[in-house]
Amino acid sequence: MEQLNKRVRDDLAKIQYATGNWCIPHKHDGEDVLDVAIIGGGQGGLATCFGLKRRGITNTCIFDTAPKGGEGPWITFARMLTLRTPKYVTGPDLGIPSLTPQSWYEARYGAAAWHTLDKISRQDWQTYLDWVRDVLELPVKNEHELIDIDWQNNLLKLTFSCAGGVKKQVWARKIVLATGIEGGGAWHVPDFITKALPKTRYAHTCEQIDFEKLRGKRIGVLGAGASAFDNAATALEHGAKQVDLCLRRKKIPSVNPYRWMENAGFLSYFSELDDLVRWRFMRRIYDLNQPPPQDTFWRCRSHKNFAFHTGTPWLSVKEEGKEVVVTTPHGEMRFDFLIIGTGFVIDLAQRPEMAKLAPHIALWRDCFAPPEDEQSTLLGSHPYLGERFQFLPRNASDPLAPMLAAIHNFTFSATPSMGLSGSSISAMRFGVEKLTFGIGRDLFVQDGEKHLQTLLDYNVDELVSLEPPQCV
Repeated sequence: MEQLNKRVRDDLAKIQYATGNWCIPHKHDGEDVLDVAIIGGGQGGLATCFGLKRRGITNTCIFDTAPKGGEGPWITFARMLTLRTPKYVTGPDLGIPSLTPQSWYEARYGAAAWHTLDKISRQDWQTYLDWVRDVLELPVKNEHELIDIDWQNNLLKLTFSCAGGVKKQVWARKIVLATGIEGGGAWHVPDFITKALPKTRYAHTCEQIDFEKLRGKRIGVLGAGASAFDNAATALEHGAKQVDLCLRRKKIPSVNPYRWMENAGFLSYFSELDDLVRWRFMRRIYDLNQPPPQDTFWRCRSHKNFAFHTGTPWLSVKEEGKEVVVTTPHGEMRFDFLIIGTGFVIDLAQRPEMAKLAPHIALWRDCFAPPEDEQSTLLGSHPYLGERFQFLPRNASDPLAPMLAAIHNFTFSATPSMGLSGSSISAMRFGVEKLTFGIGRDLFVQDGEKHLQTLLDYNVDELVSLEPPQCV
């Protein structure tokens, strides 16, 4: 690993041309102003910070809610054994060979281990991300939860809640929201469950679950996605008596559109398409959804006490004595505990830091009217972004328009507009390139006159002698 660390530093030194900080320092009431504040210390935030650094934008900082070492889902609520993406997919390395997952894995375990590896374990992926953060010396402040964004004197005023309830304020010219898959809304449990059952009877797949307490219990799982199957498998492996997974669809999805999306054409240029074509792409991708990986499915099916039920939506639930009774179109099912894998909703108003701005932000339903037979409430709920991942105002004359232009949405909710986001490993390299180019462009243009003045003031002689050198 020490040899790899040296190789990374050597590689970056060889391509460091024009990566020195060129941004002009800003202050507000004597306080330093960040050029870019990045919210989220997971893979999207780290890659964004590195991408900005490669463009010579170094006055940045990453802020993450979790304590150091606790960033991202991989060691918290993710319950898959391995990543779902192929091992050769690259991301935070941004095209630097020595920073790729393969280079890290071979340095840690050997080339033979990489050759025989199927997919990278989630624990190894988190360790790899930690290494990327450390070897690149990326600035991260942990235990900083963003709770408010304000706009004063053409600057973003960010308020954080820190350890011990301490409030801190940070000034920034730009902000990148790299808050992951739920960054555009909130994890979702249907109302008919939350209103009918005490919280002790169910948990969402994104929550911490004490699976040991489910040993010997009958578990009902709702959902067709990979996380539903991951949680079902984890419950089975911890000794659950019976696990029944129910899904609304008539059949389990089998085609994964995200594998199709992994081509440079789509990942680079999707955002350049007109609205109708983008809408049709996304309707197809969202309709297909992602199936559980084959190994995840067999992880469940290897247990005789597992069953899945297609075409079986849950219509209602109730607590009856020591049981939870679930009503389906095919009759009642009785469980001891429920695991809910119904994903998340796209609703910026549910994000504390975005709640007051949400009414001002343009959504797809505000900007585009699809053909009558191509409607999608889900797609319509996503923010309609500008070409640099920035929010746009619902009303062009909104006085908050300049503020929204300074907020760049690199969460999953960017997908219909950009075709990619910071929460996707396979799209990261292309998204970071587009995002950081746009941020750098804005910063330079805003200070164009100041940069011109630095040229006018530039007076460093290169030609220092008009006489031939003297021979000794």
